[in-house]
Amino acid sequence: MAKSTRQYVFEGMELLPEGLTLFVEKRLESSLKGQWQVDVSERYRGLQTNKDGSLNWDQQALLKVMDMFWNEAFRDVLGRTERSLVSELMEVRNKVSHNEKFSYDDAERALDTIRRLLVAVSAADAADKVGAMRNEVLRIKFRELTRNEERKKTQNSDIAVETVAGLLPWKDVVTPHADVATGEFQQAEFAADLAKVHNGSAASEYLNPREFFSRTYLTDGLSDMLTHAAKRLSGKGGDPVVELQTNFGGGKTHSLLALYHMVGKQSAKDLPGLDQLLEREGLSVPAKVNRAVLVGTSRGPHDVINTKDGLTVRTTWGEMAWQLGGKEGYTFVKDCDEKGVAPGSELLEKLFKTYSPCLILIDEWVAYLRQVYKVEGLPSGSFDANLTFVHL
Repeated sequence: MAKSTRQYVFEGMELLPEGLTLFVEKRLESSLKGQWQVDVSERYRGLQTNKDGSLNWDQQALLKVMDMFWNEAFRDVLGRTERSLVSELMEVRNKVSHNEKFSYDDAERALDTIRRLLVAVSAADAADKVGAMRNEVLRIKFRELTRNEERKKTQNSDIAVETVAGLLPWKDVVTPHADVATGEFQQAEFAADLAKVHNGSAASEYLNPREFFSRTYLTDGLSDMLTHAAKRLSGKGGDPVVELQTNFGGGKTHSLLALYHMVGKQSAKDLPGLDQLLEREGLSVPAKVNRAVLVGTSRGPHDVINTKDGLTVRTTWGEMAWQLGGKEGYTFVKDCDEKGVAPGSELLEKLFKTYSPCLILIDEWVAYLRQVYKVEGLPSGSFDANLTFVHL
């Protein structure tokens, strides 16, 4: 039996504790003085306590406490947009608990709101699960709309559908992407995600270098960035640090992906468009470039990386060194990673020289940093330590 839209929303809400609990507890612990559990329990009477004395966080408790303690614990790391998400989800929770119906649009919006809040607190795994539910609701909606259109055509088969003045139907001129034509379109697959490309789980449009560049128009800005990067990597000048500033949806992640693929295993000479650009500028890209990819929304500050070669990586600088040089590269910052303190500039300079030429791509760093603001005891190190690393 097919799931109802309400069931999708219910299952999405069930993932909130998985993604929010640790974040909420860390914020309360770092912001409230004394026994924060007692303070929270006194102000919110609906919060239950488990047998071991820990707090029993359900959806309602998490959202209510975030709303009640917003100014004290959450305002410094989350913005007005996130507060509106919390308020909206409180209404969604009430609708679910009262067994109210959800239209396709209502369900899609509710799931997207859940996903956005989880992304804001770096709960990537839970956010991906909710995103998959949202995509499924969109597919069901699309199929239903298609069936309705087919019914209308059947009922109105006597209406002339000939084109005027010899114009061809649009579907004969432009062929939709296969999953669009079959109703299996997944929006998440067409949202650029640097972390998914790096771990190999992205759609082929972004994962395959040739396919990526065949679909990418090299604007003047993107061409300049790739040219300067090629100069820097080949020792012919270029800025060592480039900061990309765009509006939301302005192509920042897409630009980072272009850099990522330019220095990948596929030779730049075999990438459509890029080959002509480099030839025109008289440039080439070294055959071996060490890459490090750091995406703030893919891993929370409370997460650690247990590598296949037996390492436990805690901090951003530890992850960067490990990606650049594996176990050997990690030894450069091992002590700093274990203690949660930022490495000095001289140590980083030795690391970069050892594994040069290298390319370090950083995305969504603010989303990561705001999770450690005024929070102590995280594997990631303190906010001050991370800020010091940023300035290096």
